[in-house]
Amino acid sequence: MATAVTHVPAVDPEARDRNREDVRDRYREDVRDWARRAGALSPVLAVIALLLVPGGGGAQGGTGGTGTIADAASGLLVLICLVRVLRGGARPLTRAAAVVLGLPVLGICLAAITSSDPAASLPGVARYVQIFVLVPAAVLLMIRDRRDFAVVAWGLVGLALLQGAVGVLQYLTGTGASYMGEDIRAVGTFGPTDVMGMATVVSYGLVIVTGIALGSGPGRTRTAALVCAGLLFLPLVLSFSRGAWIATVLACGIQLLLSGPRRAARVALAAGALGVVLVGGLGIGSAMVKERVASITQVAAAPDQSVTDRYTMWAAAGRMWSTEPLTGVGLKGFPAYRDSNASLALSSGSDTAGAGAVFQRQPLLSPHNMYLLVLSEQGLVGLLALAGSWVALLVGALRRRRLGADCALVATGLLSWQLIDFFYADIGGPSTVLMSVVFGLAAWWSLAEVRRA
Repeated sequence: MATAVTHVPAVDPEARDRNREDVRDRYREDVRDWARRAGALSPVLAVIALLLVPGGGGAQGGTGGTGTIADAASGLLVLICLVRVLRGGARPLTRAAAVVLGLPVLGICLAAITSSDPAASLPGVARYVQIFVLVPAAVLLMIRDRRDFAVVAWGLVGLALLQGAVGVLQYLTGTGASYMGEDIRAVGTFGPTDVMGMATVVSYGLVIVTGIALGSGPGRTRTAALVCAGLLFLPLVLSFSRGAWIATVLACGIQLLLSGPRRAARVALAAGALGVVLVGGLGIGSAMVKERVASITQVAAAPDQSVTDRYTMWAAAGRMWSTEPLTGVGLKGFPAYRDSNASLALSSGSDTAGAGAVFQRQPLLSPHNMYLLVLSEQGLVGLLALAGSWVALLVGALRRRRLGADCALVATGLLSWQLIDFFYADIGGPSTVLMSVVFGLAAWWSLAEVRRA
């Protein structure tokens, strides 16, 4: 019986070398392209990078003014963007973008004008316009296409990885913020007075890489995103931030559902297994994490003092709004009206210590709920204007899902996270300026011209 002979074509060494050279050329060109884009986006990336500077200080509880290095960089970003717009001579924003981003100005200015002390409200006007109007608009105008979007998004992930690494080191070495009598709370470089700072940054990074992994095809990008997601999970847990946990779980759940029910089920099982291994199997903060998770449901039955303070301030904000339902008590008015509207259950402040800082009593100057803060200080008009702008961004991001799954999932996830987190937090602290960059990133996807998106 004859045996068939299979002839294997000879490999041309020259063709193989040419293919390798083509791959190297494409790689070098990609690197040069990313470098050029990073240079053009350097004002935005500078705002992100400067949040690594420790001891930023800045606003607390939504009441203070600007004052961090990153805030100064955001002002420079707005100035550079203005110069570019004037030199370009073209209309910078579409009509829809101008309306959506400019809508919050209505409630902000009305609340300042009707305030009992308009002069005291002026710093609040500057802060709100900076965070919700000027910086998001500048970021929108700086981003030119989806690759620019990716550069800024990965810049946020890089910041999250660095802050998360510092936070994990703080937990392991006992040099973090004080939590239950031990200096183990991961706060990154933000310090004990802004315990939500690192949790917010890490949450942003986790939501971004989740959107990239779900919206990208198989390859290096998806692999890198999955690796980053695994690395960011641990510092988020060690932040002991209940609000960040809830917002991240819900935002990533929304991203999973948008990517498909089957994938959502598979990823949920994988994430659950990872959590069991890190927290249950390795015992990383397991007892404290379990206690912190259990405290989420302890609203009426034996709540801790932080929960009592939060609900007391929420009630105070509601009473302020009832006195001035349309325009509120005025920007920066919550601290002045707090004591006359709060019950005796409110403590004098929260204790902060650790992470290189001495013990101090931090005053409670906001309700730790963005919606109630806006409602009490700007009234119903201000809340409808500000929240209406956010909802418009979210709807725009969802409507453009067909243009790119990765960008759409990232923008939708970031907006969902922020709108959920606003039920447990408000503006204030060095990380606030990063929120404006996130709004700008999502605004580009939601409002930029279709050909650019």
